[in-house]
Amino acid sequence: MEASFIPNISILLILLIVILIGSVFTVKQKTSVIVERLGKFLRVAGPGLQFKIPIIDKKAGKVNLRLMELPVEVETKTKDDVFVRLIVSVQYFVTDNSEGIRKAYYQFDNPAQQIQSYVFDSIRSEVPNMDLDDVFSEKDKIATAVKNELAETISGFGYEIVKALITDIDPDAKVKNSMNEINAAKRMKEAAREYAEAEKIKVIAAAEAEAQSKKLQGEGIANQRIAIANGLKHSVEEVKGAMDAEVTSSQVMNMLFMTQHYDTIGRLSEGNVSAIFMPYSPGTVHDLQTEIQSGLLGVEMLKEAKAKAKKID
Repeated sequence: MEASFIPNISILLILLIVILIGSVFTVKQKTSVIVERLGKFLRVAGPGLQFKIPIIDKKAGKVNLRLMELPVEVETKTKDDVFVRLIVSVQYFVTDNSEGIRKAYYQFDNPAQQIQSYVFDSIRSEVPNMDLDDVFSEKDKIATAVKNELAETISGFGYEIVKALITDIDPDAKVKNSMNEINAAKRMKEAAREYAEAEKIKVIAAAEAEAQSKKLQGEGIANQRIAIANGLKHSVEEVKGAMDAEVTSSQVMNMLFMTQHYDTIGRLSEGNVSAIFMPYSPGTVHDLQTEIQSGLLGVEMLKEAKAKAKKID
């Protein structure tokens, strides 16, 4: 009798251990466990040490409460008939309450696949109403529309949408090449315009510099002639004052020219003199005198014109 009682105790202890192990379980942080009793939902077990009735109760599954991200690749056509590929990144999480966790577990068989389907529908209802350029410039608008539609649709299934991000917009390869060529042509056109403007500025600056140079050169020649005329006038007055007899200005000029002429001839006899030989005769001197007098007359007229111009200014 006693020999049979010992094995029975051992069996009871083993059963007790099995029951104890089957009735205790732990749940990790940011995770919930669905507990079913005889196949029917019983409760949501939160993080920590949990208990259940062995055999009758069982852990049906786990629900991740962390923030999750689902990248969705969508290909669609724009309003201007360009095929474009968009990558939409959806950030979502399961509502952290018993009802939300229950709905998320039981109502969605494949949450990622079903959220992806909603994103497809939303993108393909937004992008076909926009041109390709608008898709790039208004991607935030598209992302907001996707988020709002998703949030409205799946909030009743225990999920919350944090944000929808459009992380990539990739048009067809031929369209990309065309866009690059258009952009390059625009830049070349702008460069050509800038180069032409620079050349224009250089030409204008050179013309202005030349005009200023000519003006200064003309003023220098005019001032030189005025100085020569003033010098001759002063010399005539001094000679007339030094002579007792009545002499005319023409006679004094003749004398000055002859004196200058002989001084020049005298310098030619000196060594190391570079000279230009011209036809020599008294008539030539007279012609030279006449030309100089005509020049002096022109200088006087130039002085009068400059005086009138200053009065007008």
